[in-house]
Amino acid sequence: MPETDLPPAAAPHDLVLRAETPADHAAVRTLISAAFEDEHVAVLADALRLAPAPLAPQAFVAEADGRIIGHVMLSASRLDAPRQLVDVLVLSPLSVLPEYQGRAIGTRLVRRALEAADARGVPLLFLEGSPRYYGARGFARADTLGFRSPSLRIPEPAFQVARLAAYQPWMTGTLVYAETFWALDCVGLRENAQVGEIE
Repeated sequence: MPETDLPPAAAPHDLVLRAETPADHAAVRTLISAAFEDEHVAVLADALRLAPAPLAPQAFVAEADGRIIGHVMLSASRLDAPRQLVDVLVLSPLSVLPEYQGRAIGTRLVRRALEAADARGVPLLFLEGSPRYYGARGFARADTLGFRSPSLRIPEPAFQVARLAAYQPWMTGTLVYAETFWALDCVGLRENAQVGEIE
């Protein structure tokens, strides 16, 4: 989803952020496919909900004008730290319907995801994405903070992390994605792909 340089429009006055429920899944699938112009990411979200994991997945939706217009998902992965494996979360995907992009809905969903991860006592939240977009929303380049990417196909600036309240300085090392990301080939970029930007 392209990020624009236009002044942000106001968010819908009736915008509500809430936890995703099973009744939302069909609408969320349609939303993700529209936001990414591809069904591959929607398949990933469906698979992450069902995959066994040390931490249960968690997702939130943005609702306005009588429909779901945004969505964010958190799922479990691990950090292979020198001392021990550490349960962490990955923010993926983040989706906003094209006609609602540029209205700070993505920003609100990212904020809710950060709050939720922190409330669960998770020390780190990782993602792949636009450094400009996520860098302004609480994330930083992970490679400069002692973390190694799970794949050479992830551009270094796009590999990002938010250190949360439970983080401790010894928690460095390699992010190990959950098997679902690998099975669906949703790690990094393939040839001729570009880092997407969201808002």
